[in-house]
Amino acid sequence: MENGTRLAAVDLGSNSFRLEIGRIDHGQYYRTEYLKETVRQGSGLDEDRNLTPEAMQRGWECLARFGERLAGFNSVEVRAVATQTLREARNRDEFLARANDMLGFPIDVISGLEEARLIYQGVARALPNGNERRLVIDIGGRSTELILGQGFEPKLMESFRVGSIAWSTRYFPDRQFTANAFQMAEIAAKAVLDEALQAYRRDAWDVAYGSAGTVGAVGDVLAAAGWPAGSVSREGLDWLLDKLLAAQSADRIRLAGMRDDRRAIIGGGLSVLRAIFDLLQIDHMQQATGGLRHGLIFDLMGSTHDQTDVRSKSVQGLVAKFGADPAHGTRVGKVATLLFAQLQTTVPMSRKAENEQLSRKLNWAAQLHEIGSQISHDSYHKHGAYILDNADTLGFALTETHRLSQLVLGHRGKLRKLEAQFGDKAFFQQLLALRLAVIFCHARQEPDLRGIQLGCDIKGESNFVLSCRPGWAQTFPQSAHLLQEEVLAWQKTPWSLTLSGF
Repeated sequence: MENGTRLAAVDLGSNSFRLEIGRIDHGQYYRTEYLKETVRQGSGLDEDRNLTPEAMQRGWECLARFGERLAGFNSVEVRAVATQTLREARNRDEFLARANDMLGFPIDVISGLEEARLIYQGVARALPNGNERRLVIDIGGRSTELILGQGFEPKLMESFRVGSIAWSTRYFPDRQFTANAFQMAEIAAKAVLDEALQAYRRDAWDVAYGSAGTVGAVGDVLAAAGWPAGSVSREGLDWLLDKLLAAQSADRIRLAGMRDDRRAIIGGGLSVLRAIFDLLQIDHMQQATGGLRHGLIFDLMGSTHDQTDVRSKSVQGLVAKFGADPAHGTRVGKVATLLFAQLQTTVPMSRKAENEQLSRKLNWAAQLHEIGSQISHDSYHKHGAYILDNADTLGFALTETHRLSQLVLGHRGKLRKLEAQFGDKAFFQQLLALRLAVIFCHARQEPDLRGIQLGCDIKGESNFVLSCRPGWAQTFPQSAHLLQEEVLAWQKTPWSLTLSGF
């Protein structure tokens, strides 16, 4: 990246929203500004897992302030993600519709595994490169991520639904600290985390690192009390537990280094941390300086190539796991991206990068369009869409995998099932290119596309025209028949398809 390039990462955590801004100087990133607000959305989920109006308002107000600071940034300089609270919230779309406007940039809700990948990337990049086997632990407000890795490469990642806010709400609802409450909280955390015992056993890693709020909060208190700075020990956790029990309630805590915004959730955070120490036989944990938002920054820096590679590997993994034909998927993708490019001939240069991303995602959808075939021959597109909506796919936000799922769902059959997206021009251009590619490749061999041209007619950009060379339809009558059927399918939408020369 050029010297002086600005970058910004926005992390919508369950406890706090964070904004980090920095600049590139001779290939290195340097932070210039850091903003953090305790929004505590994780405690704003009601019994039906909906964000309360108050929780949404707190988030919107914070994002409006962040958005003011990000005025003037362009889209390739900013990445914003949301984690467990918005993964859970049933009304997240309502929150995000306004949140995106307030921030001025799209907010991606990411899966637990993608969160873990970004956390590890942020932690690893802040450490000296070496061969040590690392255990990275991030205890958030409503989820905890465990990652094993070496160097810059994560080897094993998991996300568990246990965190400082969730456990404080459940086991310390009145903010009172008792030995029984801590015991029950630790037992419950171990029950959730127990499946990690074998995979993250003590002989699988050399050094344990703790990232994010809970470990940082505990480390600050221990350091202020004279314990070694930059680390958390089992003895230190025992000492802190005794101090909390002596205080009897969160409101009566008087400990140097304890921030006011941490008092209400320190009981749950400490319980989870102690459970992890016991389960994984940790004696000492180093405090990591990197984390999720740093992983976002490095993605922005690199990593268009690096992230694309992660996504491509995820797509290839799904193709292999569900037994789809990779050669046919590649064939359909080649034709689909060619047709999509023909629709973009009049697009201004300012949208070139955006269209390249759309083309790349279209190619991934083509590779994935048959992943439901092992489940059902007739309804494989429906099962493929379900798989994509529910699979953890590294490198992708949940909104991105949903868009892929909708392309897979819509690549065959009636189009009315996609009525909610009729106003999305880019999506329907992708979808048209994919559906036509599947038709052209119906014989599962390379199609003859000489003279085939897809464009828009003079009536407007919602009217597509597919033309062919003279004699093509007579040479390929089955393809021509399927294309005639496709014309009928589009007549029931705001979009239309016309055949010319057939």
